[in-house]
Amino acid sequence: MKIRNFIALLIVCFSFNGIYAQNKKFKVYTVAFYNLENLFDTINGPNNDEEWLPNGTQHWTRAKYQKKLANLSRVIPEIGTGENPYAPVIVGCAEVENRGVLEDLVKQPGMIEKDYGVIHFDSPDKRGIDVGFLYQKKHFRPLSYKNIPLYIYENEQGLNKKAKEEGDDKVEENVNLDVKTRRIYTRDQLLVTGLLDGEEISVIVNHWPSRSGGEKKSSPFREAAGALNKKIIDSLYRINPNAKVITMGDLNDGPYNKSVKEALGAKGKKEDVKEFGMFNPMEQMSKDGIGTLAYRD
Repeated sequence: MKIRNFIALLIVCFSFNGIYAQNKKFKVYTVAFYNLENLFDTINGPNNDEEWLPNGTQHWTRAKYQKKLANLSRVIPEIGTGENPYAPVIVGCAEVENRGVLEDLVKQPGMIEKDYGVIHFDSPDKRGIDVGFLYQKKHFRPLSYKNIPLYIYENEQGLNKKAKEEGDDKVEENVNLDVKTRRIYTRDQLLVTGLLDGEEISVIVNHWPSRSGGEKKSSPFREAAGALNKKIIDSLYRINPNAKVITMGDLNDGPYNKSVKEALGAKGKKEDVKEFGMFNPMEQMSKDGIGTLAYRD
């Protein structure tokens, strides 16, 4: 099976509201994000999954599916164990076909003893892949969760023939009708708020639009995703000025791209973070050569 080339960038931004606790004892937990890389089952569903069927181009059999689940269930609990001996209490996921594949994953021998719960919504992504949220029930109790759609459009004249054939003729009411537009269907952003051992936190799980068609041409779509992310975070602060927010995901951009630096407004140094701003620890890690960032290598 061929491995496709892609950008896989994990970014976790922690919110700072200018209030820092002093002389307070802390527990250390691992919060993780993992792109599950086309986690499809072998059942022909209502989504665009023909490629990932036994008779599809990937020849995706039950045996391959079970092997992938076994491999994932082995490595996910090991995330962060170099710093903390315990499995992640929260795992944001991308590229999952449906809720069923996540339920199959958490029932695997490597994960079932951790008793992970699952939060998932179907998204309108044309490839049929969604984001999801796993949490250890003994540590995290969800209070609310919702999927927030990303509405992005492309000028009809800029679409190629294939895109026209696959496009949607509907035009949203809030779009300038002077220009013919078509909606580009992509992943929703998943917002989960809950209690982590009694302390309220909010987590946003993202999988922003790809670089298909080129980085420059596709950048406005990821900038729109960053702007939506910022809007969600701002809304959380309006409700609770002391909110604790983590946003994570595969953004298909690096720490220095406009979607992260300008649209989301993430800062690479804690001292540069203003009230209700976001800190991006991945920026300094990138400078230090930690991790990888690649596209079509």
